[in-house]
Amino acid sequence: MKQLTALLLSFICFTAAAQSDPYLGIVPAPVSVNKGKGEFKLTPETIIFADTPSSKAARYLLAYLKKNDYGNEITDLAHVDKKRLTTKNTITLSMTYKGELPPEGYELDINDERIIVKGRGAGLFYGVQTLIQLLNKKDRGYATLPAAVIKDNPRFGYRGMHLDVVRHFFDVAFVKKYIDAMAMYKLNTFHWHLTDDQGWRIEVKKYPKLTEIGSKRAQSKIGKAKPEDSMYDGTPHGGFYTQDEVSEIVQYAYERCITVIPEIEMPGHATAAIAAYPELSCDPNKAYKVVETWGVFNDIFCPTNETFKMLYDIIQEVHPLFPGKYIHIGGDEVPKIAWNSSDFARQLIADQNLRDANGLQSYFISKIEKFVNSQGRSIIGWDEILEGGLAPNATVMSWRGEKGGIAAAQLNHDVIMTPSSGGLYLDHRQSKSPEEPLSIGGFAPLSKTYAYDPVPEVLTKEQAKHIIGVQANLWTEYIATPAKAEYMLLPRMLALAEVAWSPKGNKDFKNFSEDRLAHQLPRLDAAGYNYRVPEPIGAMDTTVTGDKFSIQLKAPVEGASIHYTLDGNTPGTTDLLYTAPLALTVPAGKEVTFKCITITPSGKKSNVVTTKLKN
Repeated sequence: MKQLTALLLSFICFTAAAQSDPYLGIVPAPVSVNKGKGEFKLTPETIIFADTPSSKAARYLLAYLKKNDYGNEITDLAHVDKKRLTTKNTITLSMTYKGELPPEGYELDINDERIIVKGRGAGLFYGVQTLIQLLNKKDRGYATLPAAVIKDNPRFGYRGMHLDVVRHFFDVAFVKKYIDAMAMYKLNTFHWHLTDDQGWRIEVKKYPKLTEIGSKRAQSKIGKAKPEDSMYDGTPHGGFYTQDEVSEIVQYAYERCITVIPEIEMPGHATAAIAAYPELSCDPNKAYKVVETWGVFNDIFCPTNETFKMLYDIIQEVHPLFPGKYIHIGGDEVPKIAWNSSDFARQLIADQNLRDANGLQSYFISKIEKFVNSQGRSIIGWDEILEGGLAPNATVMSWRGEKGGIAAAQLNHDVIMTPSSGGLYLDHRQSKSPEEPLSIGGFAPLSKTYAYDPVPEVLTKEQAKHIIGVQANLWTEYIATPAKAEYMLLPRMLALAEVAWSPKGNKDFKNFSEDRLAHQLPRLDAAGYNYRVPEPIGAMDTTVTGDKFSIQLKAPVEGASIHYTLDGNTPGTTDLLYTAPLALTVPAGKEVTFKCITITPSGKKSNVVTTKLKN
């Protein structure tokens, strides 16, 4: 009989003696956590003080407590006798303390008598987010928080999430829900992709056809068929945000310490705008329509004075809605066919002594940047804006690997790393299971997203300072519903949050994926989010050989159950419940198909894992 030895190690073992989580379940992992003894009890009698009750942090905490039926109010410290501050069972939010903290940093001090949260501006808000994560609600009308002193601040100042609302439109309620998830995990920049070939999603009052015509397409491509085999759903798709709705979302994000960066694509990905105003193209006599499929298209803005005037007008009307520093102008995937075929564009290249159409792209971006700068803003562009020479003050968003970001940093330009090859494109598949939903392609499991480091080793210390942050992107060609968007976003967004916030030395994927994520997913469930349920920890799609097998598993979500079958059938709630390690013996010449699945308390299910045990 064969005894399985090394192969058995493919199943991860867990014991009750495993060390407790050093980060108390907090995501992203803080800079330092010093655990204390005991716990604080949040009861209806707990007094909450704030020296700045109007702060975002205080308002957010108050709203959270009311929504979750705690009933506690917040009292202005200015109206409180200082003797009351020595009272037990208090929480104090302080923005006016003595001393310094790093930007966006906070300190959270919890003992069995009181809690003090210190931080200025966004720092206090993030301290409140950590406090909320530590709340363990009890059935007896109170919650507990473990005693600890936490000191924390982010690794990067730019911590971004992107959402494409062009390929598929998402309403205001979903955008707010998306922002809420970002706020829970200390992400601070929402990159809103508002225009592209398949739709124009923001109201521009001076140019109403942009939404009257450009926000609607007649139908959408079905699945991933080749262009020559494409089929369409025959269903019109459209939608846009009024300026009032944009302002509402921007304010909502601001209250959660999140800056919204709009993306107005140019000079490529412009078909929706050209369908509305054909004079923006190099061939105004051509018939245009809003694109009904996905990809890169040849219809781009023609660099005429009329085009620039209209783009300037759009920027001038739209930018006051977004009070942040940046306007994202795209700049990616710009085919030069239309320019190379245009007498006007070829003459412009000659008149401006440009090298070629790539130089014309740089000329285009530089003119837009100069105008954006005149409006008191700066531009961000995808790394293609490097082609033909980089605009003087541009920030580069490096998506085609890290090469563009490295080149920009070496030229002393600020860089946001978001390479599709680094697990940061969340429209990519999360596993190789056939049960995964249709995606654009690529492979970005949670482990890959978590492992990404935004600072390339080739950069010098000074050059590395230009890596100002990191971002993950959610493109929606194959994401048509909020439920699927959340499935693709979560839990990988939590991994991104840790990449963006936590010190490099504090990252530990085993701790993150097996301990802290298990604690966080029920929080997302309670908040009404869909998410991809991880497979049972320790299970693997594989074939192993031997005669005796010990299968040891762990639920990846607190409160979840693991069900399994040994007969090859798909397991469900009526099948065997895993409660302890399984010892299986397989007779010579035989095979057992072990299948298992995670089922959460709310009924969400993981993909099925299949392991063939052969002797």
